[in-house]
Amino acid sequence: MKKTTSLLRLIPLAAALWLAGCATATGDADAARVAAPARFKEAQAPAGEGRWTRAAPAEAQSRGEWWRAFADPQLDALVARATAGNTGIAEAAARVAQARALVQNARSLYSPQISLGTGANRTAGWDTTESTVPVTVIGAGLNLSYEPDLFGRIRRAADAASQDAAASEALLQSTRLLVQAETAQTYLLLRATDAERALVRETVAAYGDTLALTERRWRAGDLAELDVARVQSEVASTQADGLALDRRRAELEHALAVLVGEAPASFSVAADDTAQDWQAALPVVPAGVPATVLARRPDVAAAQSGVLAAQARLGVAQAAWFPSITLTANGGYASPELGDLLKWSARSWGIGALLSLPLFDGGRREAGERQARARLDEAVAGLRGQVLTAVREVEDQLSALRLLDAQAEAQARAVDAARRAMQFSDTRYRNGMVSQLDLLDARRSELRNRRQALQVRSAQYQATVALVRALGGGWDGEAPQNVARAGR
Repeated sequence: MKKTTSLLRLIPLAAALWLAGCATATGDADAARVAAPARFKEAQAPAGEGRWTRAAPAEAQSRGEWWRAFADPQLDALVARATAGNTGIAEAAARVAQARALVQNARSLYSPQISLGTGANRTAGWDTTESTVPVTVIGAGLNLSYEPDLFGRIRRAADAASQDAAASEALLQSTRLLVQAETAQTYLLLRATDAERALVRETVAAYGDTLALTERRWRAGDLAELDVARVQSEVASTQADGLALDRRRAELEHALAVLVGEAPASFSVAADDTAQDWQAALPVVPAGVPATVLARRPDVAAAQSGVLAAQARLGVAQAAWFPSITLTANGGYASPELGDLLKWSARSWGIGALLSLPLFDGGRREAGERQARARLDEAVAGLRGQVLTAVREVEDQLSALRLLDAQAEAQARAVDAARRAMQFSDTRYRNGMVSQLDLLDARRSELRNRRQALQVRSAQYQATVALVRALGGGWDGEAPQNVARAGR
């Protein structure tokens, strides 16, 4: 009864301390907010075009199956395999599971801690009979302890763990997006290599026709052996270029195997040597993309969660200045005889309350708070830097696509002119009106310009995927096929 009365006397003190705890600082509530430009510099929309709405924050907005905009079933299948089998994604998923377990561990402190215990003590000289005969006391019972979260320390620790878990989930999304983008880029680069290989082989065949004609004219005495050697040199050089492309394709195929989580020996992508222009569509990003779409980027979301976690840990450090109260209770049985242990007369119980108020710790709490505040400042600076990096990446890819589009148009004109020049040179050479050097030079020029056109088109695909990754996924919530155009 006395213990209960003493415990009740603690209630006014606990209430006063609780009211004092309400004034505990929690840090800057706006720390996780960052300023972003209304629009990207490279995506200013003309009047009346590119209508956009404000993007939903972070992971709340769907990123969509953006790779379907390329209208390539084999790409769709590879991305699905990579999403399911990539080892990097599996590692990130395991880290998310660890973070969620830590959240559960932090939240467990909200609940009373109950344990069942039993034991035996051998004592002498301390019982009420003042006997010095050793006595063995056997006990069994339940122990309960509970710390009321008067000043928010436990809540802020749980909040920090929750934000860490949110950051891990955002990094999982970032890893998934990275793998999907790398898979798309590697596959599209492989298809571009196939197209270039087909072009080189077509040129080798054309050189073969020229070599056969040159050899006939040499045997007839119309040309010198030097002319034959020149054509043979061009044939061998072009064949060497084709072998270099074969090597590059093999490396890309091996990279795809690793991305989908398979061994290169059991993985292959059938070569497409029948056409020099693969059929994948080249998506177009609508004009006037708002910079607010960066809120969906997983790395930006992870940085925001990091700021909120650091802010919560600052609150934990500030709560160390206030007292802590621990309530305990136990009940069970204790007896020197095992046979009497569970008798009603052997029952025992106890309750208690412990209030701890730090007075002097040599500056430990102050140092902890300063460290937590510095970590918050670091997280805020990191978030701002992440946003600036995201803006730069999007600007880079938007400018690359704009300039590549102009370059593709200029290169198309160069290819058309080189093709006509080659046709004229071939006709005039067969009629003996131009030298062999003119013909070889025209053919080299045509091959060079056609290969450059393929490389520019491949760069357009690479920049488009890089832009998707920089934007954090698809550029709208609709089906991405709606913004795709046929390949040139």
